[in-house]
Amino acid sequence: MTIATLLVANRGEIACRIFRTCRDLGITTVAVYSDADADALHVREADLAVRLPGSAPADTYLRGDLVVAAALAAGADAVHPGYGFLSENAAFAAAVQDAGLTWVGPPVKAIELMASKTRAKELMAGAGVPLLAPVDPATAGPDDLPLLLKAASGGGGRGMRIVRELAALPGELLAAAAESASAFGDGEVFAEPYVERGRHVEVQVMADAYDTVWALGTRDCSLQRRHQKVIEEAPAPGLEDALRTRLHDAAVAAARAVGYRGAGTVEFLVSAEGRPYFLEMNTRLQVEHPVTEAVFGVDLVALQLRVAEGEPLDPELPVASGHAVEARLYAEDPARDWQPQTGALLTLEVPDGPGLRLDTGYVGGDTIGVHYDPMLAKVIAHAPTRTEAVRLLAGALERARIHGPVTNRALLVRSLRHPDFVAARLDTGFYDRHLADLTAPGGGDPATAALAATLAEAVRATASPGPTPTPTRLGAWRNVPSQPQLKRYRSEPDGTEHEIAYRTPRTGTPEPYDAPGVRVLAATPDRVTLELDGVTRHFHLRRDRDRLYVDTAGASYTFTALPRFTDPATQTDPGSLLAPMPGTVVRLAEGLAAGAAVEAGQPLIWLEAMKMEHRILAPASGTLTALHAAPGDQVEVGALLAVVQEDLDATPVPASVPEETA
Repeated sequence: MTIATLLVANRGEIACRIFRTCRDLGITTVAVYSDADADALHVREADLAVRLPGSAPADTYLRGDLVVAAALAAGADAVHPGYGFLSENAAFAAAVQDAGLTWVGPPVKAIELMASKTRAKELMAGAGVPLLAPVDPATAGPDDLPLLLKAASGGGGRGMRIVRELAALPGELLAAAAESASAFGDGEVFAEPYVERGRHVEVQVMADAYDTVWALGTRDCSLQRRHQKVIEEAPAPGLEDALRTRLHDAAVAAARAVGYRGAGTVEFLVSAEGRPYFLEMNTRLQVEHPVTEAVFGVDLVALQLRVAEGEPLDPELPVASGHAVEARLYAEDPARDWQPQTGALLTLEVPDGPGLRLDTGYVGGDTIGVHYDPMLAKVIAHAPTRTEAVRLLAGALERARIHGPVTNRALLVRSLRHPDFVAARLDTGFYDRHLADLTAPGGGDPATAALAATLAEAVRATASPGPTPTPTRLGAWRNVPSQPQLKRYRSEPDGTEHEIAYRTPRTGTPEPYDAPGVRVLAATPDRVTLELDGVTRHFHLRRDRDRLYVDTAGASYTFTALPRFTDPATQTDPGSLLAPMPGTVVRLAEGLAAGAAVEAGQPLIWLEAMKMEHRILAPASGTLTALHAAPGDQVEVGALLAVVQEDLDATPVPASVPEETA
């Protein structure tokens, strides 16, 4: 059969990416959307769209019955699940087919067989795929440590715990089981040896109904935070030919063992000694599929549609060429435990050019909400060699203009240029070892960027309404009788404060005060050009309320304009617990009420936003003097949740800790 109208049972970047292929093939596209996504990019790009009432995923994108009804209402004849949500839900795949629709995915049986990691491992053992030996937690001893606890269902890091001490095993088992049950409706957890400094290497497979199975090379996805991938590349560097062959053969065997069709990924852990172990098979398209597309010159979504229509794959594999690297751009603050960020995305501009690709679910002007994953976009670079691809990607990210919530952009650039990454010394502990250095303040010249912001703001203040003024050409600044004025800024997110002195001479154009070696060559509210010790530098500026965004060669800065004097009204009482992000209060500690005694580090309030749960901890032992939160409350960032009057002898602890990420 031929697919004429396709509904994508997903949102954001992956929905937009699938729509792109559909447009190329002449297929009509249908989006589904929650109330929170009513004006989302994937809705705007679709030919048709169907509302799923509500905002929470459980009420919308996870409601298979509503999605099937939407497909029928829109006249779709096929459904593509994307990734996440219902993409690996066998019951949903069956419901799609029972409704007479074409399912763009693997057979229901294959999804069922691979849905449980424990059952999948048993099946793979029979197919000769290398495995880690399971460990029975009830009989685990010191020699079995460290252990990795994993949820039998689902993925994305939920239900996963590393155990290094036997005394911690019972509690971690309970926590992992509870987390798994909450996320996937299945509390089954299993244990296996934790491989220190292992690499996450996977093989992309594509199979048709005529016994053709492609193994489309390897990908390295070792750079991860909270067991979620951050940077991926293809082919996986530094693997011996024999190991590559073994991985390809094992992936094909895994696909054949379950009668697989369509796109799938077989994931392996490769030890430091080069021994591979099967982790799981993802029965869907992966987030990192673009690097394989770039290297093999294929469109995996187009191939999925071809297989779903009953067409065969070519018997010969496509030929690989070059190297590709992908970075996931997240609205999050890596320096603050990867805390998700929300708000208006004012600007998202990534350089375009040969070898570069941007897959995104957002554009400038969109709003990043609290309900879904904080990934903004994926930036992909393809070049003849790994060195060239890495350099191209780092340069594109560095030149990108991203204004609004804090992102991981700087971390990505530093990661790509880190000596270990450049030398392909990769393993899943990369961020555990290097995060502090990668997020430390330093580099660039924020003081000069703050000076540029000051000059632009001074021009803005004196400019009359109307078109942007023509840049004023100036010579070196010189002493004049006018008194200096001060501007204060706080760098975000590190909090460093800058105080800039300037004055406005009779020319009417502001200039720095007491700044040897600085010449102002041009200044407007959105662009300042300075000569710094003989080198000309350009600064591009954008203002949004009290925020100023400054982009220059090699660095970007965000400043908050501060009043000259501190406003006492902005101060909070000692011991105040503030919401670290907008979100929903999901629960309180048992018996928590004003007047209760609390211990330092005791979890008091659980706040959930963007698939991450934060525990708000008592900063020290003392008494809870006020409680302003209740389960179900929607709170904004900075909202006062509670106040703890601390014991002066108590040891302070961080006020919030992110507990889980999906």
